[in-house]
Amino acid sequence: MANQLDEMSPELVNEEGRNINVIEKKLAAEVGVGSFIFELCLWLLGIIPGLIFLFMKISARNYFDALQQKIQHNASQIDNYLEQRVQILKNAVAIVEKAVELDKDVMKSVAAVRSGASLTDANRNEVASNLESAMGKINVAFEAYPELKSHRSLADAMQQNSYLQREITASRELYNDTVLKWNADIFRWPTKNIVAARSGFTTRIPFTASKEIKDQARATFF
Repeated sequence: MANQLDEMSPELVNEEGRNINVIEKKLAAEVGVGSFIFELCLWLLGIIPGLIFLFMKISARNYFDALQQKIQHNASQIDNYLEQRVQILKNAVAIVEKAVELDKDVMKSVAAVRSGASLTDANRNEVASNLESAMGKINVAFEAYPELKSHRSLADAMQQNSYLQREITASRELYNDTVLKWNADIFRWPTKNIVAARSGFTTRIPFTASKEIKDQARATFF
């Protein structure tokens, strides 16, 4: 039997490459009649098997409650770092404005960030994108004007921004790992899948980068 995936077959190779995107669709945990029959059989076998599975479902529910709290905690860590970047951004803008004429779009970005001070699942990515855009413009000014590099406060702010960006990236990885665990466990039959389905749980959407950030990643930097 030939290999189903043969890397040496030219007709199977996409030389143009393929971009990937996160599909923002929530899938509901569902169970069919087979799960009902499974539980019924356990009770028919005796009260002990039925009670054991009942306690297993209680344990699964407690597990999901704890996992939800962990997801919230991970999201809160991202928000904390984003809020710190907001403060650094405002300080950097104030310093640069005193030295050079800064692009007015930066101030629009700052205003957009301020409007997103109350971070939620819905606006977290938008706030992060606004921060990236504004800091990118400040970086351009920082590199274009040598006199700015001698400004100790601005240099410190840029260094803090670089550190926070690494922390945000690490926090997003942790958040996505926890979301992945949730998304896998709600379909893990029988106990967790049955509990998730009857609780109305759905999959969660992991962190996604904005189109602007993706386009910047493909740009030529040097």
